[in-house]
Amino acid sequence: MTKEIERWSEQAMHYHLPRWEELPDIDLYRDQVITFIERYLRLISMDEKIITSSMINNYVKWKMMPAPNKKKQYNREHLGYLIVISILKQVVNIQLIKEGIEVVAKQNGTHNAYNLFCEQLEDSICYVLSLCFKQYEYHNKPNFSEDDEIILRMGTLAFASKLIAVKRLILNETGE
Repeated sequence: MTKEIERWSEQAMHYHLPRWEELPDIDLYRDQVITFIERYLRLISMDEKIITSSMINNYVKWKMMPAPNKKKQYNREHLGYLIVISILKQVVNIQLIKEGIEVVAKQNGTHNAYNLFCEQLEDSICYVLSLCFKQYEYHNKPNFSEDDEIILRMGTLAFASKLIAVKRLILNETGE
């Protein structure tokens, strides 16, 4: 394993998405939203543009998330939607993301659904890293209802699997 992969894997094992309570509780403008999301998703980015103004406009237009307040201000709820969409769009088509968000949010509420997603994503990254690298141990998180478990777990495992494969390829190319 190259030093670069080792360094990235160690950071990924301790990756933390901000929970609902950790998201800013003040309204943000779109450029602030983009900066915030890019900062939190940079480590798990697959060298694609994480989020842009046009993407945000499209997600609102497609009713994947609520419209911003006063057409320019975004709150915690918007950030939660944008984080989940930005991650899952790399492995699931947009319509399925919209349907999955609706199902899980209806069963758990937006706040809890977002926190469950964060936990599942972090857990999935650790699990896939433990499959790839023997030095990492996997500690299973508590299960949720069957529907939540299947929807969240499969989406986050798909993302984590693709992420680890892409990072290994990219970081191997750097030759460190």
